[in-house]
Amino acid sequence: MTDINTLIHDATIWLLIAFSIVTWLLIVVKAIQTQKAGKQSKQFVDKFWQAKNIPEAIKSAELAEGPTARIAQVGFKTLLDANEKTHQDLQQSWSRQDLLERHLRKQILTERRTLEKGSAILASVGNNAPFIGLFGTVFGIIHALQAIAQSGNASMDVVAGPIGEALIATGIGIAVAVPAVLAYNYFVRKIKGIGADLDDFATDFVSLNQKTGFQVTNPQATVSVGENRVEKSTKSEAKDKEVFA
Repeated sequence: MTDINTLIHDATIWLLIAFSIVTWLLIVVKAIQTQKAGKQSKQFVDKFWQAKNIPEAIKSAELAEGPTARIAQVGFKTLLDANEKTHQDLQQSWSRQDLLERHLRKQILTERRTLEKGSAILASVGNNAPFIGLFGTVFGIIHALQAIAQSGNASMDVVAGPIGEALIATGIGIAVAVPAVLAYNYFVRKIKGIGADLDDFATDFVSLNQKTGFQVTNPQATVSVGENRVEKSTKSEAKDKEVFA
């Protein structure tokens, strides 16, 4: 029975060490992820609103990365697909707005879920690590009391050592829980801030397209039309030269 108590106590400590490693790995990964997402979004928003027209904004969205850029990509794709599926008149502008807002909301939720991955693990570790440590301490104390009973000596020198070793599990549990809780609270606030920025951009994006009746033109189509015009003008000039020759 004594061996089982020792085994449980030691296994609890190793489990807490594993939780600590996972926690710090998540902290590093989430810190890089949120910092990168915030930086990419800020750079894209600044570049997006510097565009001179909608086609240029579409090109900037296609070349950019980050949560805000993906929201813009989804929004423009929704409106471009609507050009092929609905009539190009103002009667469809409100249905286009509903379609656009629905797709933007879905993409915002997708981005938030991506940013929130791993947060549940931090919350679970922060909530349960102290109790896991206390669980190991209980079996450590049982082992210590049994050892004291077998020795027949209950002096302070004999009791303090085994009891102190048993309490190590509780201390490790608290040491694992504190960083996890602090990191969870920090990333929750960080993700809420990024989510608020995404909501603001989506609102501004809808207002921008509302000015054009939710009608957008594919920049590639514009380029192809321009090339056709240049090609036609070149052919006409060649024919004129042949006639005059």
